[in-house]
Amino acid sequence: MILRIPIPWSFMITLALIGITVAISLYAWQQPVWLGKLIYHGPSVTKGQWWRLISHGFIHADGNHLLFNMITLFFFGRILEQVLVPRIGVSGFILFYLAGIVLAIIPSHIRHGKDRLYRSLGASGAVSAVLFAFILMRPWALLYVMFVPVPAIVFAGLYVAYSIWADRKGTDNVNHSAHLWGAAWGVGFLLMLEPSLMGRFIERLLSPAW
Repeated sequence: MILRIPIPWSFMITLALIGITVAISLYAWQQPVWLGKLIYHGPSVTKGQWWRLISHGFIHADGNHLLFNMITLFFFGRILEQVLVPRIGVSGFILFYLAGIVLAIIPSHIRHGKDRLYRSLGASGAVSAVLFAFILMRPWALLYVMFVPVPAIVFAGLYVAYSIWADRKGTDNVNHSAHLWGAAWGVGFLLMLEPSLMGRFIERLLSPAW
């Protein structure tokens, strides 16, 4: 069975993930104690608080952080949901998303697992997985970045390059490593599910179309 992008009809799982993430983020802002219990913190994970590897993906630093991730998830999650659910089911799609959260933070845990001052939060790893899975299927789709149309594959290249540079520089409070590993998970999962996508991706790259 070949993965194809269907005509939109429903995206209830994506909406549910957005609703849950917004609700938990809002609650955590009102209850800082719970923010502290849910955020990724390496030493706490090492002591057995494994839920932080997932729960950090449902809280955000502020409104802009939450809004950006949820808007991205809304536009691309609903498409990917319709592609994947017929193949792996509702539970499979949810596990794909949750795995994006976990796998994106693992490299950070390896690097900062003993750092008591290091924290990380946000759904960026899973959202990057969703976005880059879409780009694999539609490399020449136009993405509107600050209202400017940019081909998806161009955006992907710039995004990866900037994330690598910013991660090495390490002067901001953004976990760029999670963005990169989340993106890798999204692409890798689709290729495992449908290896022929690589050939189709190359064909589409050689035949630009918007």
